[in-house]
Amino acid sequence: MGGVGATNQQEMNTLGDAVIGAAMQVHRALGPVLLELAYEACLVYELRNRGLEVEQQKPLPVVYKGVHVECGYRLDLVVNDAVIVELKTVQAIEPVHMAQLLSYLKLANKPLGLFINFHVKMLKDGIQRIVNNF
Repeated sequence: MGGVGATNQQEMNTLGDAVIGAAMQVHRALGPVLLELAYEACLVYELRNRGLEVEQQKPLPVVYKGVHVECGYRLDLVVNDAVIVELKTVQAIEPVHMAQLLSYLKLANKPLGLFINFHVKMLKDGIQRIVNNF
């Protein structure tokens, strides 16, 4: 499968920017010291308030030899059936976090992933984008 066309790439970038904007609003209101669950609930509220479709804690099966194997993986958020958002409240983003998100993107066949770590003074320092096939 090739990459996403220019229009779809632009749409993904616009959607990603909308998610980041909503996360920044939540972070400005709550600060960096709450639990992940609080940020998730507030971000879902903010995204839906902006007219976006959001699925929370979506199960992600592993497909092995054509069989769906439930392994307990859950995607924190899926926005507009296109962007996977993984939320954390950790001291630092580690390479394993990004590898996990890339694996989720491949398993779910989604084009864009956002890793958002709310445990930072400035949220822009806690955001990483990762793309799958575009």
